Formats: sequence, C-alpha cells, structure tokens
Amino acid sequence: MTLTEKQSTHVDAGLRRGVMGGAELGAQAIANIAPSAVLAFTAAAIFVSAGNGTLLSLLLATIVILSVGWCVAVFARKNASAGSIYTYVSKSLGPTAAYIAGLALIIGCWGVTAGSLSGGVSYASDLLHAFGIPTAGVIGFIVLTVVLGVVTTFFTIQGIQISARVSFVLEIASVLIILTLFITSLVVSGPAAWDPNQFTFDGAPPQGVAAGMVLGVLGFAGFSSADALGREAKNPYKTIPRVIMWSVVGIGLIYLFGAYTQIAVLGDKLATSANPLQDIADKIGMPGWYTMFLLFGVAASFSAVCIAALNVLGRIVYVMGKEGVVHESLGRTHRKHLTPHRVLIFGGALSVVVNIILLLAGGHPMEIVVWLDTYGVYGYMVAYALVAFACAVYVRKMGMPRTLVTVCATISVLAMTYIFFANVWPVPAFPLNLLPYLFAATMLVGIGWFIHVRRTRPEVLSRIGNTETDSLSGIG
Repeated sequence: MTLTEKQSTHVDAGLRRGVMGGAELGAQAIANIAPSAVLAFTAAAIFVSAGNGTLLSLLLATIVILSVGWCVAVFARKNASAGSIYTYVSKSLGPTAAYIAGLALIIGCWGVTAGSLSGGVSYASDLLHAFGIPTAGVIGFIVLTVVLGVVTTFFTIQGIQISARVSFVLEIASVLIILTLFITSLVVSGPAAWDPNQFTFDGAPPQGVAAGMVLGVLGFAGFSSADALGREAKNPYKTIPRVIMWSVVGIGLIYLFGAYTQIAVLGDKLATSANPLQDIADKIGMPGWYTMFLLFGVAASFSAVCIAALNVLGRIVYVMGKEGVVHESLGRTHRKHLTPHRVLIFGGALSVVVNIILLLAGGHPMEIVVWLDTYGVYGYMVAYALVAFACAVYVRKMGMPRTLVTVCATISVLAMTYIFFANVWPVPAFPLNLLPYLFAATMLVGIGWFIHVRRTRPEVLSRIGNTETDSLSGIG
C-alpha cells in the first residue's frame, strides 16, 4: 500500500480554523519569548561584560531580532501555514533547505520546552518551600517535573485557544509582578533613580557590548511562534506579521526598562547578584509575602514558555506528517480538540524523561535550564539564518521591493553566524562544551532520515512547503 493510499484510509480532523485573534496570537508570541524569565537573569549576565553598555547591547539585540522578524513577516504576508519557517524556506530554497530549517526549529522548540519545564520545577519548588512544603532534592524535583509536564501538555492538547490564554494569563501576571517591583524601586530610590551614565555608555567596552548583544538576542528566541498558527488565526496574512513585529518592539522596551532599573538600583552589585529581583525587593524593603508572588511569577513564566513552545513544535511536525516527511500518523489531529495530540504527547513526554535523566545524573533544575535552552538556541539560530537568506532570494524571485529585505537579511545572517560562533568559542566549560556536538549529531541524524526519505519516497519532495491553510482543512 502506498503512502497516499494509507493516508486515504484515515481522516484527519484538521486544525481549528480562524479562532485566534490578534490578542491571542500576541499571547502565544509573548509567552514563547518569556520576558519575565529573561528579566530575572539576562540583564545581570549582560552587565558583567557590557557594564554601562547594557542598554546598547539590548538595543542592538532588538534591532537584530526586528531584522529577522521583518524577513519572517514578508513570508507571513503571502503564506499561511502551520509549518512556520519550515514552509517559508521551501518557497525559495527548495525542500532540502526547508527540511533543515524545520529540523533546526523543532530542536529549538523542544530544547526550550524541556528547559522551561526545568525552570518551572525550580521556582515551583522554591514557592512550595516558602509555604513550608519541602520539595527540594531529586525525588521532589522528579515529582514536580512529572506534574508540571503533564499539566502543560494537557493544556496544549485541549485546544490552541485554551493553551494560548493560559500562557497569556501566566505571563502577564508574571510581567505585572516584576514591573510592580521595578516601578516601586524607582519611586523609592527618588533622585538616585536617574542614572545618566547608562545613556552615555560611560566605560562600556565594545567587545563586552557585542558579547552582551549575544545574550540579548538569545532572550528573544522563539519570538516568531505566532507564524505556526496560520490556519488557526483570524485574517492570518495581516495579523501574524503585525503580531511578530509589535511583540518584538514591546518586549524590547520591557527589556530596556528592566535592565535600566536593575542597574540604577543595584549598581555594580548587579554583576555579582545571583537573584537580582530578590535583591531589589530586599533593598527597597518589599514585604515578605511579595517574595511568594515573585517566585510564582517566574515559575508561571517558565510554564507559559513550555506551553507556547510545545504548541509550535506540534504544528511543525504535524505539517511534516501531512506531507509525508515523517510518519503519516503524526499528520493527524485529535477529533475533538483539533490539536496534533500525538506530537504534543511525545514532545511533552520526552521533555519529562530527559529532565528526569539529568536530575538523576546530579543536575540541579536551574543548571538543566541552561543546558537544554542552550541546545535549543542552536536550532533557533540556524532556522533564523536560513529564513533570512531565503527571504532575500524570495523577494528577488517574486520581483518584490528588496532593498529593506536585503539589509535585514544581511544583518540577520551575520548576527546569527556571530552568535553561533560566540557560543562555541572560546570553548565553554563542561558540559556546555558538549552541546554543539550534541546539536550537530542530532541534525545529522535528522538529515540522515531525510536522505532515506528522498531515496525511498522521492514524491514527498514535491509536497514540502505546499501545505497552506486550505490544505489543513480535514474535518476541523
């Protein structure tokens, strides 16, 4: 029986059509970026190398991501698909490049899903400890991993609207908790809250600013996730590009404000702070109960990322299943919830299993966050570089205005190349030094599968990139 005949014996329920408005798409994008989790740590990490150039690092990072976002938006205005960057790259670079971009994006989404699960476990454990419930230790962490893994996967299966709204509520609550701290700290600081040196970049080392930009760009990883909701979005050709661009602008402003506040309030102590948000709360005399809100906020942010990234992972693999790149059973959705439940269950379960293995190997949840997120970020960098280059080729083929796209694509490709290099050289300490090889090995295994598909089922190549919104109808 051929693949086509096999597929004809099954009815795909399809993805739900046109149920996501601009606010819900924005919720998906914001949740995948996880600004609260980034605010908790990234500004301090950038300040170590950039000093008073921290704001410049973040501004440059925002410009780089806006450049990538513009390239993605150009595709999104003409193509609506759950395949995201995988589908876009196929429009100009062909099926092989599209598959590589899709594979890299899958790695990125899964790495961030698994890493965020571990981050949620760490902060949920601290929150429970604040309530007098001891959950520290391997057994406690494993129990929380299973519980949070099941809960987040459950929400993604229940429907895109439900999962997006849950992610949005968690992330907005988290952002409001942290912004309340920042605004209060500036008010309490009075005249000392004004720090002009941050705008003059006094003493900012150029190399440190560049290194800080790398961390800033990584803080936006997953920003384009709304483009995987092409069928589920209302008016996707207009709404998705707007959401992609405006979410970057909004989050960029929040990052700048958050970094300015942390430097203004903590000064040079920010470079050695293990928990800047708590240190600010302690310095300005926030009540003890606020710590619980803070812990809840960061835990909620990590959980929101886990849901949002898993949503994107599910839809990319679903499209690959529809096109025959992976097993056709992955190209079908739940008959009631209209979500790619098989992929979501597998991705969620794999995240739980890998986290448990790393916990048993002696890793602390926050160490695991760094390991898995770094692994995932390699995938995002490859996908972003490919989609930017593909966009430059695309507008030339289509006879579209290309000056701005060429500039944005050049910035994007050069920046992603530099960021990838900066993460592997100088060689980081163990086990981070192993992650580039693990990423490369995963890519090679995935490419090996694609070579097998090309040899045994060459007709699949003609389907790659052709799964547009109308092709995902099923019975949904």
